[in-house]
Amino acid sequence: MRLVFECVECGGHYLPPEGMVYPDGPASPVWCSPCQTSKLTAGLREDPLLARLALAAARAALARRAAEAAEPVAAGRGDVRPSRPPLSRRARSGPGGVRGRLG
Repeated sequence: MRLVFECVECGGHYLPPEGMVYPDGPASPVWCSPCQTSKLTAGLREDPLLARLALAAARAALARRAAEAAEPVAAGRGDVRPSRPPLSRRARSGPGGVRGRLG
């Protein structure tokens, strides 16, 4: 699986080369290639902390997707129980409960 990044400048998702290197230089984990080209021509450099954060987030998402793919899919809902007991005595009796003094 490959790392997918989101451009900080334009918000687009992009898929850089696996080696994070373009033919004309290194790929940025912060900017897509058009935004990276425009920023470099403007003389701006990417923040190294932001680049490390983007790489860590992409790796974590990749690991999460791999773990989800490895988990077996459970059939049905499994054992689902209410989170707290019923509030009234009538709720505890259920649909087939015995009622007193019917007549």
